[in-house]
Amino acid sequence: MSVTTEPGSLGPQTALFEHALRLHQQDPDSPLPSDGEPYPDDERHRYRRQRPQTRKDQRLRGVDVAAILDMHFGKADAPPSELADEFCEVDVPIHYNEHIAAAALRADRQRVRQTGRWLVRHSTDRCSATVGLALLATDWAEEDIPLVQTIGLLSDRFGPLAAEALRRRRGGEEALLWLAHRVAGWGRVYVIEALCQQGAYASRRWLLRYACDGDYLNGYFAGRVATAAHLHEAITGTETDDDLVDHTGRLLKIMAGCGGMGMTLEHYPPAPHVLAAHVARLGRQTPALNRYVDAAVIADHLADQDPQRSGCTNEQRDHFVRQYLAVLDRQDWCDAVRAGLDADNDFFAWFASNPAARLHLRAFSETTGDDR
Repeated sequence: MSVTTEPGSLGPQTALFEHALRLHQQDPDSPLPSDGEPYPDDERHRYRRQRPQTRKDQRLRGVDVAAILDMHFGKADAPPSELADEFCEVDVPIHYNEHIAAAALRADRQRVRQTGRWLVRHSTDRCSATVGLALLATDWAEEDIPLVQTIGLLSDRFGPLAAEALRRRRGGEEALLWLAHRVAGWGRVYVIEALCQQGAYASRRWLLRYACDGDYLNGYFAGRVATAAHLHEAITGTETDDDLVDHTGRLLKIMAGCGGMGMTLEHYPPAPHVLAAHVARLGRQTPALNRYVDAAVIADHLADQDPQRSGCTNEQRDHFVRQYLAVLDRQDWCDAVRAGLDADNDFFAWFASNPAARLHLRAFSETTGDDR
């Protein structure tokens, strides 16, 4: 990806785009540290947050921004720079907004593009940069992909509109996949949801192996990944690898306990087939701590819940629990978890006192040499 800035065009304050670009260049293959925060406009933004801005009627969010845009585009000779400080006093939505989109569609298409590009590239204020990205999210010009990707690296703020803008463009799936490698937290949610909406063709292999990075927020999209990437076909097929099996374990662990966030196993029709394939392949893998933990959490959820909440019959549920325990209680798996266990780690203290205790796992019992 190659994006350049124009020297001397940014004024005394750093543009949000330039801030993202500089951080990205320091480590081009990873998410920005702390999602790029603090932003250059943090002091001004903190001041604005002290004043109420959000409309009580959420249906009217974006109306004030649309009115400013209508007035601006109504003046034939008004340059984009006139909008640089026009959005500081209004509520600017960070998601796609129908009022803002309608204002963009009422104006000349080329002028909307030019204005959106200028605001994204030069705004020193996050509100103006967000409006610029919202304008580009109504368009489809492929040449704007690098611009959108760069500002999208500041993903907590700009992720939703960046994902929408990329999704609309030819080559959008590849562009979204590039961004998915380099965002975390909420930004990862927005981008992966957009990838799933695309149909997951070019991105399917990546989604099946790396979409879930262990963050709690993965619960919002795990079910979408399983569905859009056709997990049931991949894990029950003949060509599986350790990355696919490991990620399937993460997906099953998340979907077993993400009620209230995203799709659970109860609402995932292939759940019994995926569980059967995962536990069968788990037993043929090399014992490892992360595999042990994921499998134990899955088994604990299965054993602790009504079968229908896991999409299973009573017989299926009981059979899967026995299969998981048969693997976890093998001597080589017990040895692996004991060797990798950090007794001072808070997570493993919780794990030993909860899933391991409820399942009576041999690796955590006092008589570890006894059979079950």
